Amino acid sequence: MKFDLTQIDCVDGISKEDFEKNYLNKRKPLIIKNMARNWPAYEKWSLEYMKMVVGDKIVPLYDSSKADPSKPINASAAEMKFADYIDLIKSQPTDLRIFLFDPIKHAPKLLEDYIAPKDLMGGFLDSYPNMFFGGKGSVTFLHYDIDLAHIFHTHFNGRKHVILFENKWKDRLYQIPYSTYAMEDYDVENPDFNKFPALKGVKGVEAWLEHGDTLFMPTGYWHWMKYLDGSFSISLRAWDKSWAVKANSLYNLTIQRKLDGFMKKKFRGKYMAWKEKLAVKRANKALENNVPE
Repeated sequence: MKFDLTQIDCVDGISKEDFEKNYLNKRKPLIIKNMARNWPAYEKWSLEYMKMVVGDKIVPLYDSSKADPSKPINASAAEMKFADYIDLIKSQPTDLRIFLFDPIKHAPKLLEDYIAPKDLMGGFLDSYPNMFFGGKGSVTFLHYDIDLAHIFHTHFNGRKHVILFENKWKDRLYQIPYSTYAMEDYDVENPDFNKFPALKGVKGVEAWLEHGDTLFMPTGYWHWMKYLDGSFSISLRAWDKSWAVKANSLYNLTIQRKLDGFMKKKFRGKYMAWKEKLAVKRANKALENNVPE
C-alpha cells in the first residue's frame, strides 16, 4: 500500500508573476528544472570539489535509526573526516547523512557559486545557506522545518526522491506533539495502513530531483527525502509575508523548542512514550472526524 500521491508541477523556467500567482501565493510546491544552470556551482560543485575545499573538517553524521529519547535532540550517530565521508558515499550505499555541517562557513568562496532566486521573490534569510549530504539509500525522516520558511532546495551530483504533504495533514501523519516531525515507526514509501490507519487517505505530492533541479517547498510543508545516489543539496530560505507565520516561527524556535528540550531532558523515555501515545490519539481522532475534509 502507498500514499495517494500526485506529481509535483515541473517547469523549465517561470516568470515572477506566474510564480507568485500560481505557487507562492497558493503555497503550492514546484520543481524548476535546471534552475542552477546559470550558477557557477552547476559545473563546479561535485563531491570531489566539496572534498577538496573542506575535506579536512570533522563532521557529525546521522543515520536512519529512531531517535534515542535519552540523548539530546539532533545527537549524531558518529563523526568522520569530511573527506572520508565523501569517499564513503561515492563508493557504496550508506544510511549516513550530514545535515548540521555547513561547508560554506569553512569555505566562504562557495558563496560566489550560487545565485538566490531574488527574481522570483524576496525575503531570503541565510548568510550561510544549509547544505545536506547523503549516501545512496539514506533517508531524511518526515518533518517540516521549525522556522516555517519557504525553501528553494537545489540538488547536485545525483538523484533524490521527494514526498511532500501539506501541513493540514499533520495529525493524520502522526505528528509528535510539541515538535515538527512524525512518528518514525512507519515507512513513508510503503506505509502499513492496518497499523497506522490514519495514514490511509492522506494526499501528497512527489518528485525526483536531478543535478541542478530546484524544488520550491512552501512554508510548513512536510517533507521526506531519499538519496538515490551519493549526492548533496543546498537550501535557500525566505520568509513568508504573513505575520502570523512569522509569529508561529518565533514560538517554535523559542518557547516550544526550549520547553520540549527541558521535558525530554528531565523525563526522557517516559516523556517520549507519552508524546507518541498522544500522537496516535490525535491521529485516530482526526481520522474519525474526517480531518482535514
